[in-house]
Amino acid sequence: LGQVHRAQLQTGESVVVKVQRPDIRKMIETDVDILYTLAQLASRYMQDVRFFNPVGIVDEFSKVITKEIDFTCEAHNIDRFRKNFKDCTTVRIPGVFWDYTRSRVLTTEEIKGIRLNDYLNQPHTAEEKKAVAANGANAVLQQIFIDGFFHADPHPGNIFILPDNVAAFIDFGMV
Repeated sequence: LGQVHRAQLQTGESVVVKVQRPDIRKMIETDVDILYTLAQLASRYMQDVRFFNPVGIVDEFSKVITKEIDFTCEAHNIDRFRKNFKDCTTVRIPGVFWDYTRSRVLTTEEIKGIRLNDYLNQPHTAEEKKAVAANGANAVLQQIFIDGFFHADPHPGNIFILPDNVAAFIDFGMV
């Protein structure tokens, strides 16, 4: 949906700027129209598929992807996560720079750490690995069972490990 670039504000703060790809909205609308056509055809001519409600699946996908291409929705998601984890010392959520955020541009604090997928390929003690796993698991459990608001794309590229085994989440387009 976008490209991410490192930048520095005039104040000297390091930020990450996510810029929406040109014409992505039109491409997504076209893709969703195609998916609707395929879902309707499948529902009409493939009886076994009807159980899965292909049109309903496309409806849900359309809602999610429409929210995801409005970067102000992602910025609000980040703010909500920051509020949910404000007192937590084992989880870090980047801050939003609202003066530099619009529907097609998102500017956040840069998280400087090790991506989880890189961390897993580095030598660490068993204690460190257990602490990282516990911190990540506790964060996910809080999101699901306490906050009722969870990161829907928590793959290893969207999680950084900071000093003291702190888990930092990024990319809040899908929640």
